[in-house]
Amino acid sequence: MSLDFYSQAQALLPEMIERRRDFHRHPELGFQEVRTAGLVAQELNRLGLEVTTGVGRTGVVAVLEGERPGPTLLLRFDMDALPIVEANTTEYVSQTPGVMHACGHDGHTTIGLAVAKLLTPLRDRLAGTLKFVFQPAEEGLGGAEAMVKDGVLDRLGPAPERSLALHLWNSKPLGWVGATDGPTMAASERFSLTLQGRGGHGAIPHQTVDPVVAAAHVVTALQSIVSRNVSPLQAAVISATFVKAGEAFNVIPDSASVGGTIRTFDPQVRELVLRRLGEVAEGVARALGCEPALETWRITPATVNEPGMAAAVRALARELPGVTAVSADERTMGSEDMAYMMETIPGCYFFVGSSDAERGLSYAHHHPRFDFDERALATGAALMAKAAAQYVLPAA
Repeated sequence: MSLDFYSQAQALLPEMIERRRDFHRHPELGFQEVRTAGLVAQELNRLGLEVTTGVGRTGVVAVLEGERPGPTLLLRFDMDALPIVEANTTEYVSQTPGVMHACGHDGHTTIGLAVAKLLTPLRDRLAGTLKFVFQPAEEGLGGAEAMVKDGVLDRLGPAPERSLALHLWNSKPLGWVGATDGPTMAASERFSLTLQGRGGHGAIPHQTVDPVVAAAHVVTALQSIVSRNVSPLQAAVISATFVKAGEAFNVIPDSASVGGTIRTFDPQVRELVLRRLGEVAEGVARALGCEPALETWRITPATVNEPGMAAAVRALARELPGVTAVSADERTMGSEDMAYMMETIPGCYFFVGSSDAERGLSYAHHHPRFDFDERALATGAALMAKAAAQYVLPAA
C-alpha cells in the first residue's frame, strides 16, 4: 500500500475544497457547532471509526485502533468561527449574518477529515491508536478545557502519549512550514480594572474624583511594565484594548473601566507581569483618589512544543513535495488553547503557510476579508498524515 500521502492528498483536494467551502458558508460560533459537528461525525462514522459526540458540549472524538498494540497519538482540529461580518464576495461567502470563518478553522476541520480518510485504510498495519479530536470553541471560550473535563485525554479511548495540531498561517506563503522547539504561542490572560471615583459637573472638577483622568494615567503606566520590568531578552505584551467611562459631555462620571490582554511565554514572566499589573493599577489609582478593583482571568497557558516532535515534523516537511521553506523559529504572541492538552500530552503544534498575495489571499487572521490559498489544505493533510503515520507506523 502506498504511503505517498502528498499524492493522495492532492487527489483529495477537490473534495477538500468543496467541503471547506461548505463549512465556510455555514460558520458556527463556539459551543454552537451543531451542524459542523454533525457533518464531522457523519464522515467519521462512514469511515468506520469509533465516534463519540457531545464531548465538551459540541466536540467530536473518533478513535482508530490498530491491529497491533502501540502508542496513542492525539490529532486535534478546531471547528469554531468568529463573530465577524465577512467582507469577501466569493461564491462561498458566509450565509450566517455576523459570523465568519476568519481564522481558517473551516480549513482545519477539513484537513482533519482528510487525514482520517488517508489513515483509516492503514488500520491493519497500525501499531497503536490514533485519536481524532474535533474541538469546539477555541476562540477564547474554553473548548479545550471542556473536552479535557469530558475525558478526551483519559477516558475516551486509550490515553495518548503524544499530540499533533496545526494552523493554516496567512502571514506566510503557500509552501512554507514552521515547527518551533519549545514555546510557539503565548499564554493569554484577560484583565479588567474598575476605577471608582466621585462624579460631578465637568465645569467644577475640583469637587470630583475624576476616574477618567485616573484611567488615562493607568493605561500609560501599564506600558512601563514590559519596558522597565521585563528583561529585553524575554517577551511580554500588555495591551489595554478598551476604556469605558461616561456618556455626557459635561458630566464627570463616577467610575471608569480599563481592560485588555496580557501575553507571555515564560511562567515566571507571567507571574511578574501579573504582580506588577496589580501594583501599578493600585498605586496609580489610589494616588489619584480612586478605588481600584482588578480582576484577571487565565485564558490559556503557552503552547510549548516537544523538541523531538517538532524536529520530526520539520524533517518530514522538508521531504514533502511543494514545501519550499521550513522554519524552526516561528513564534507568535497569539494564543491557542491546544495548550491545555499539550500541558499533559507533549506534542507539536505546527504552522502551514496559506497566503497568496498575488491572488489577494493575504489578509490577516480575524480580518473581515480573511481567506486562504486552498492548496494549503493538501499540504496540511499530507504533512499531518505523514507525521501521524511515522508515530504509529515506524517504518512509514
